[in-house]
Amino acid sequence: MRIVLLGAPGSGKGTLAGRLAGELGVPHLSTGELLRAEVARNTDLGRRVAPYLEEGSLVPDDLTEAVVRPTLDRARAGGGYVLDGYPRTIHQARALGDDVVVVHLALPDEVARGRLLSRDEGRADDADAAVVDHRIAVYHDETAPLLDLYGRRGALITVDADQPPDAVATDVLAGVARPR
Repeated sequence: MRIVLLGAPGSGKGTLAGRLAGELGVPHLSTGELLRAEVARNTDLGRRVAPYLEEGSLVPDDLTEAVVRPTLDRARAGGGYVLDGYPRTIHQARALGDDVVVVHLALPDEVARGRLLSRDEGRADDADAAVVDHRIAVYHDETAPLLDLYGRRGALITVDADQPPDAVATDVLAGVARPR
């Protein structure tokens, strides 16, 4: 099974992805973690990615593809994945292909903002209100259009992410189990 999680920052993609991956027996692939690991390794690619992460902007498609594609290809060959943080643009969605179920974690912006700013641990940029607001705006500008794309393909499931994590997981598992 190949599941893609889409939602604003703070919608619970990472938390849900880990749980789903465990229940479905497939790996959780976090684009953010892959990008941050590349930066931490201080590779040439990581140095090119770092400024985008620091300002809360989307990493350009070519750099994202260079980081994500090898891991994604291995997971696809191994039987599937739960993907968190990719695709983020129409170009990336086209590169990913059509054989995915896309789960939209719907969450009001004010709830997402509050979740991010109140995290006790996590990303350093979650402590900066301006960066959080920028990340949410970038989501609406760049990633939200994917909802229409996947909706037209019949591959989109929308789940209310403003409920307890167990309820979100139950709704997602019920949605992905339905025949397409």
